[in-house]
Amino acid sequence: MMFERFTKDARAVVLGAVEHAERMGAETVEEGHLLLSLLDREGSRGSFALASLGLDRQKESVKEALAEVRRRGGLSRADADALSGLGIDVAEIVSRVEETHGVGALGGDKKDKRWWSGHRTFTRGAKDTLEKSLRIAVGRRDRHIGDEHILLALTVLPGVAAEALADHGVTYETVTRVLYGGGEAKAG
Repeated sequence: MMFERFTKDARAVVLGAVEHAERMGAETVEEGHLLLSLLDREGSRGSFALASLGLDRQKESVKEALAEVRRRGGLSRADADALSGLGIDVAEIVSRVEETHGVGALGGDKKDKRWWSGHRTFTRGAKDTLEKSLRIAVGRRDRHIGDEHILLALTVLPGVAAEALADHGVTYETVTRVLYGGGEAKAG
């Protein structure tokens, strides 16, 4: 694909996302795994932006938000709200499934974390994130894709990662201001 254009930090984010998926027993690598991997980074442009916006002190809150999304079977809050408008109570469905099959049953996490040792594929959303990071880098006339471009892509594409980041004051605009100037960014 375009992996040769990734910086060392961006490659570490992608590999870290695979490791997060493995530890969680997930069959696929998702955008949330990319975000978790970004939160693990230190000494990179992406980690600088996250720390500048205060997310380094809110890692557990972001992890809890992503875990809650897994409990809902990957549905974002916006998805759950849309279903609610149709009379479908996602919280009630999750509760009933968990009563029968155990907590986290909709999340796809396996009880036996060693169940899979093969290659994990990336979901459409994770692939879209990596492709968007390329477009952002090209749009900024950057020669390489850094972890900051992955972070920017996560903030701009709709989904659970963008929702979790926005809930913590991390948006495309605030990250752009921190990385490229244009005023002081403040996390909410």
